[in-house]
Amino acid sequence: MTIRVVVADDQELVRAGFAMILAAQPGIEVVAESGDGFEAVGAARAHRPDVVLLDIRMPGMDGIEAARIICAETDCRVIMLTTFGHDGYLFDALRAGASGFLLKDVRRDDLVHAVRMVAAGDSLLAPSVTRTLIAAFTSGAVVPPPRTERLDVLTARERETLRLLGCGLSNAEIAAALVVSEHTVKTHVSNILTKLGLRDRVQAVIAAYETGMVIPGRFTD
Repeated sequence: MTIRVVVADDQELVRAGFAMILAAQPGIEVVAESGDGFEAVGAARAHRPDVVLLDIRMPGMDGIEAARIICAETDCRVIMLTTFGHDGYLFDALRAGASGFLLKDVRRDDLVHAVRMVAAGDSLLAPSVTRTLIAAFTSGAVVPPPRTERLDVLTARERETLRLLGCGLSNAEIAAALVVSEHTVKTHVSNILTKLGLRDRVQAVIAAYETGMVIPGRFTD
């Protein structure tokens, strides 16, 4: 199946370079290029791509607002593009629905792999990166009041799995902590995503914070 992609960046050379690399790959089609958030939203609505590459900082509508609209209105999965690995907007981008981020100096093979991975339903943040990122961007942030009512649909074991996800643990680490198989953990994670209406484990981590299951900057022992 062909992966349809929209590339949005206000820097023409960056946008054209990414589009050229992706268009040259088998099974990937670049259906549109956009120079700002408004164009990106329009392209997502018109073409219904599988993946949208969005620069975080663009004139007019920025990437975060564009991601919020695209993720709310379509089934597109969003990858944020950034120049800095510790961009202060990354956490906001993940909360908006992005499935991860890439640095603009990403290697060609890593770019292609990222698009294929996100199109397949995975996130771009490894557990260790998730732990570091979430801690960095919530330790000094204003955290919204816990919305624990969202958790009523989860079983006790699913809640515990969500808490460990929020702490940045991998499936293997969660399995060891709960003394169950990795297959069982995968089932729990899948149930959590379905019941809470989440796209991937990155969104599950965000949910763990928003429901107060994990306190910013504090992780499980």
